[in-house]
Amino acid sequence: MELETPYIRVDSDRLERNIRKMADVAACAGVKLRPHVKTHKIPAIALQQIRAGAAGITVAKLSEAEVMAEHGVKDIFLALPVVSPSKLRRLVRLAEQVRLVVGVDSAEGARLLAAAARGAGLERVRKIEVRLEVDTGMRRTGVRYEQALELARRVADMPDIRLSGLYTYRGAMVGGRPTLDLRQAGVDEGRQMVELAERIRAAGIPLEDVSVGSTPTAAYAASVPGVTEIRPGTYVFQDRMQARYGVCGPEDWAASICVTVISRPAEDLAVIDGGSKTFATDIQPGTEPLQLAGYGHVLGLEGVQFERLSEEHGMLRLDPAAAESAKLRIGQRLHIVPNHICSTINLHNQVILFAPDGSYEKLPVLARGMLQ
Repeated sequence: MELETPYIRVDSDRLERNIRKMADVAACAGVKLRPHVKTHKIPAIALQQIRAGAAGITVAKLSEAEVMAEHGVKDIFLALPVVSPSKLRRLVRLAEQVRLVVGVDSAEGARLLAAAARGAGLERVRKIEVRLEVDTGMRRTGVRYEQALELARRVADMPDIRLSGLYTYRGAMVGGRPTLDLRQAGVDEGRQMVELAERIRAAGIPLEDVSVGSTPTAAYAASVPGVTEIRPGTYVFQDRMQARYGVCGPEDWAASICVTVISRPAEDLAVIDGGSKTFATDIQPGTEPLQLAGYGHVLGLEGVQFERLSEEHGMLRLDPAAAESAKLRIGQRLHIVPNHICSTINLHNQVILFAPDGSYEKLPVLARGMLQ
C-alpha cells in the first residue's frame, strides 16, 4: 500500500553513517559525545546513537527526558533551567531513576532546584548534578561570561546539588554575529569555556565537564584541549542548512519530505501538499550568512525553487526553460530536503525509516508536541 503524502522519509543507511561519523569525530578527539535529541525526538534513534558510542543524550525539555528514560536511556542532560514547582517535582522523581544532569544559570534557579531535592528527602534521592550554563554570544539563557565565576561559587556552596561542569551553546557565531568560519567559531567557543573552567578550578571548585559544540562546530570545538564533551544534534539527518555550512553534502542527507504535486495553475507554478504545517519556517530564505533560496531543496530537479508556502500549500516556482521542471505533472511525487530538519521533525507524528531493500518501518516521534 502506497504511503500517503506528506511524510518524512529517512534513509537508514545514511542515518547510520551519519551517527557513526560523529561518534568517530568524538572518539578521535578523546571527548564524550552527548547528542542533542531535540533533532529527532525518537527514542529508537537515541539508543542507536548510544550503541554507536554516545555517552548519553542531551534534551531541551523535561518531557523529552521522561520519554527517553521510559524507553531505556539512562544518562540524560537537560540543557535548560527548570524552575516551576510541578516540573521540579517531576525532575526529582526522574533523578531517582536515571543519571540526570540539569542546567542552571542563576542562583535563584539553583536554590529552587536544591530545595526540591531537599524536600524530596536526600535519603531517597542523591544530590542533583548540575552544570552551569554560560552565555558565550547567543544572548538567551546562560549567565554572562564575566559573572560565571561568582555564580559558580554560590552554586557550589549549595548542599543539596552538585556542580559538575560548565556548558554553552553558541553555534556558528563569532563576536556575536553568524559566520561561515566554522573553525574559528568552534575553536573560540572551546577556548573560552576551557579558560573559564580553569579559573573556576583555581578558585577551589572542582569541575569535571566542559561541554560545547553544535553540528557545524563540533569537530573544531572538540579539538581544543580541555573540552570534555560535544553536543551536536542535526548531524543524524543533516539538512540544507548544514550543507550550506559545508558540514555535509547531498549524499549525507538522510531525511527528506515526500510530497505530491496537487496543482499546476500556471506554466511557472506547481503547488504541493505541504506548507508551513509540514516544513519548518525558522530558517527564512535569504537569512545571513547562509543566503538560502527558498524553503528547501527539491531533489533531482533543476530550475525548481520552493518559493512560498501557506499552511497546507507549498508553491514551487518553475523555470519554463528547464526541461525537468516543465515535465512536472499533477500527481507526481517529489522529495524535498528542508532548510532545517529539527523544527520540521517536530511537525510530524512519525518518520518512515527505509531500508536499502525498500522495506520500511514507521517510527513515532514520541517526544514531540508535549508539555515542557
